[in-house]
Order: sequence, then C-alpha cells, then structure tokens
Amino acid sequence: MSLARKLLPPLVSGTLFGAGLTVSGMTDPARVRGFLDVFGAWDPTLVFVMGAAVLVMAVAWRIRQRMGTPAFAERFSLPDRNDLDVRLISGSILFGIGWGIAGLCPGPAVASLALSPLSVLPFVLAMLAGMAVQQFVSLMPRRRQTVQE
Repeated sequence: MSLARKLLPPLVSGTLFGAGLTVSGMTDPARVRGFLDVFGAWDPTLVFVMGAAVLVMAVAWRIRQRMGTPAFAERFSLPDRNDLDVRLISGSILFGIGWGIAGLCPGPAVASLALSPLSVLPFVLAMLAGMAVQQFVSLMPRRRQTVQE
C-alpha cells in the first residue's frame, strides 16, 4: 500500500472530524462546560451533536459489519477487550473531571490548534505530558517482569 493511500484517509477523516467539532461548538470550552453543568445554567444544545455522532457511528458500525476487510487497510483495528477494570474506570473518571474543568477533550483541543493555537497550546502540552506519564507508568510492571525473567 502506498504511503499516500495509507495517509490520505486518516487525513481526510481527521479534517472532517475537526471541522465538525468546530462547527458544532465542541471547541468552545464555555459551551462545553455549560452542557456539562446539568445542575446549573445547563445548555442542552450539544445533545444534538452527541445524538448526531451516535447516529453516524451506528451507521458506520453497520457498514463495517458487512465489510470483509477495510477499504484502506489490511485489517480492522478493533479493541479486543470488552471487560471493565479499575484502570479503565479510573481513567474515565479522570477524563470526565478534566473535561468538566477545562471544557476541552483531546479531539476539540487538537482541532482548536488550527484556529486559536495560543489559547489551547497549554492544554495540548499538558495532555501530551499526561499521555507520556501514563505510557511510562503502564510499562513499569512489564519492565520489572522482564528484569525478573
């Protein structure tokens, strides 16, 4: 598979995703915090964005079930676990707390880099640092296990 054929689909889909996040208002931290503030001055308009996202994904999953192989890759890359563990639940809670405080999550933050990079750059740098720390910590037990073997 050529490099252009490999990179073009994620570039196009990422651009569409970022444009959708921007047009829908998901890159506006005040609007997102207003949506998450269900006991205060709740702004329910983002419910329609989430509903549209669920609808699009439902259609995409149905299409994927009918496809034998993906159009631009050798195989589908799908999660192979469906259980809940402490790491997943605690990570989800931390993600939600961070989203509520900052009004941004990774997708809208990266999309915002195109429009207002200086205002979102601290968030993106902190996010990347957090991802690096998580990666380092998740590899620690494997390193100990490798040393003991």
